[in-house]
Amino acid sequence: MRRWLVVMAALIGVCWSLPAQAQERPRNVILFIADGCGPASFTLARDYLRATAGQEQLALDAHLVGSVQTYATNSLVTDSAAGATAFACGVKSYNGAIAVDADGQPVATLLEGAEARGMATGLVATSRITHATPAAFSAHVTSRSLENEIALQQIGQGIDVLFGGGKQQFLPTDQGGRRDDGRDLLAEAAASGYHVVTDRAGFEALTATPAIGLFSDSHMAYEVDRDAAAEPSLAEMTRKAIDLLDDDPDGFFLMVEGSRIDHAAHGNDPAGHLHDILAYDAAVAVALAYAADTPGTLVLATSDHETGGLTLGRDGQYAWRPEVLARLTHSLEPMVAALREDGRPIAEVMRDMAGIEDLTYQEGARIEVALDDPGRLAAALSDVISRRALIGWTTGGHTAVDVNLYAFGPGSEAFSGHLDNTDIGRTLARLLEIDLDALSAALQARPAGDAR
Repeated sequence: MRRWLVVMAALIGVCWSLPAQAQERPRNVILFIADGCGPASFTLARDYLRATAGQEQLALDAHLVGSVQTYATNSLVTDSAAGATAFACGVKSYNGAIAVDADGQPVATLLEGAEARGMATGLVATSRITHATPAAFSAHVTSRSLENEIALQQIGQGIDVLFGGGKQQFLPTDQGGRRDDGRDLLAEAAASGYHVVTDRAGFEALTATPAIGLFSDSHMAYEVDRDAAAEPSLAEMTRKAIDLLDDDPDGFFLMVEGSRIDHAAHGNDPAGHLHDILAYDAAVAVALAYAADTPGTLVLATSDHETGGLTLGRDGQYAWRPEVLARLTHSLEPMVAALREDGRPIAEVMRDMAGIEDLTYQEGARIEVALDDPGRLAAALSDVISRRALIGWTTGGHTAVDVNLYAFGPGSEAFSGHLDNTDIGRTLARLLEIDLDALSAALQARPAGDAR
């Protein structure tokens, strides 16, 4: 653990030798972030389950407590970096900022505060583990694009569990990675005591911390496309992380992100979006079951922003059709590959991968004219599927829509009504008796070039 964390631990003892707070202090905190998932997306998933499985509620639904506004300092529409910085640090910042304030100064994170208190810590994501949301809990850089530096800081942070994708940021170019400094960070981590795994067998065999599991070169697969023999699900990674962190006598802080919900929404990808939401809800169910059996565990779930501007119902029709999505067996990515790389006929791909057996001439023509460009082709496929399902998308980017907030366990009463995204970080810090301002001052006072 870095030298400045020792200073922070001392500061925590001084700042919190105060009367007990009104809310019970949780021993464990599990924070879920559904990247890019707005209220309409949860309705999409719930309606789908009702139509296909007779299930009336998501695991999350019973624990809805409020809503969260998401704006950044430089835009009413946030990105994931600024959104995660608000959650991790309780500070508003600019789009692209990773645990730095609007002036580019580093600000302490909940994960660092938890470490200073002696708690075990973990990060789980289906994106690259160096992507914006997990990065904002574990690194300090002025731009989210600096993923090689983020990887370096993560390895030096002393995090007990890191699960996700993104091996390429940890490996040198001569090993198929993207590091031009020649460093093999996974080998360095193993030499320092980490259990490093990169496949399903290694994941299953993990029994001790510290542990790093990176299961893909870049992002992990969409849930609808996932090879279960190669990659664990988000629920499985959540369960494993909890099992590994549970033994710490001082409790643990775990952040779990359903990362690819957002990526699918950027691509207006109905199947990718839907099935990653369902995978996220399954992961939340794992945590809720653990919390119900483990007194002192707070489960909090929210989103950093909405993506895609999803609407259920379009073109003046008072309806939408979950059954169209039920016939989809793949995300748009393998459909594009089947048409462009494999040269399969349009009608065959739409039948076998989208369950559309009555493709019209007009629909086929829209797809055919886009075959020369993968982006246009994905958009054409999305349009055909979305029109049939009567769902709409207003953008391939983010929106400023408020997002849902869910809470269960000790301290959950502190989260209610309409909150700012910084309130999430600030309230969690108060419940865990972490003084983020004091920790940030210690962080900013460390010598220039002090390595993590």
